[in-house]
Amino acid sequence: MSETEDAVILQAENIVKDYISGDETLHILKGVSLTIHRGDAVAVSGQSGSGKSTLLNILGGLDRTDSGSVVVGGTEITGLPERLLSEYRSRRVGFIFQFHYLLKDFTALENVMLPAYIAGMKKKDALEKARALLSDVNLDDRISHFPSQLSGGERQRVAVARSMVNDPDVILADEPTGNLDSDNSALVAELLYAEAMKRGKTLIVVTHDEKVASRAAIRYTLEKGVLAG
Repeated sequence: MSETEDAVILQAENIVKDYISGDETLHILKGVSLTIHRGDAVAVSGQSGSGKSTLLNILGGLDRTDSGSVVVGGTEITGLPERLLSEYRSRRVGFIFQFHYLLKDFTALENVMLPAYIAGMKKKDALEKARALLSDVNLDDRISHFPSQLSGGERQRVAVARSMVNDPDVILADEPTGNLDSDNSALVAELLYAEAMKRGKTLIVVTHDEKVASRAAIRYTLEKGVLAG
């Protein structure tokens, strides 16, 4: 493995996150530490309420820690002001959620190209890149379809393509197959892992699905806010 491939892309140290619910303090993450290298495919499993999505949101800059640090690509993100955190989310991270969050009034092609266009890429180049990504997830013949005209599996494949359009350092997938039947779940998972590997992307998947998790080379379990390998 080369020095570049072996480089640490994400380092989380002692992440603590609590939530207040009435008179009760919920300890969601209890000092979670995690080291991930460039190109790793990582799965985090655990029961509902174990803190998986909270961890992913913190790594992606969607939520902040109460204490601890997260360094991604040499940048400490936990203390960034919102403007720089927004830039981090836009340029350095690709997100895939259980719900696809596609814009209903835009075609599959437009949904994929928009993040690149908003980030400053020329429209022509963004469209060309989006078209290539949709081809990679086997949706050449669906690029002009709106989300309402796509199946659940197709919508998630559009979301996979969209997550990669800005060439992110890290792709974070939160229950990416959670709303799909077994056949579509297997297809989306296969495409997600394959596309991340092809592009040398670091992939972190949060899932309760054993079949999806089993595709990852590195696996963790999160239980009651504590991470175990």
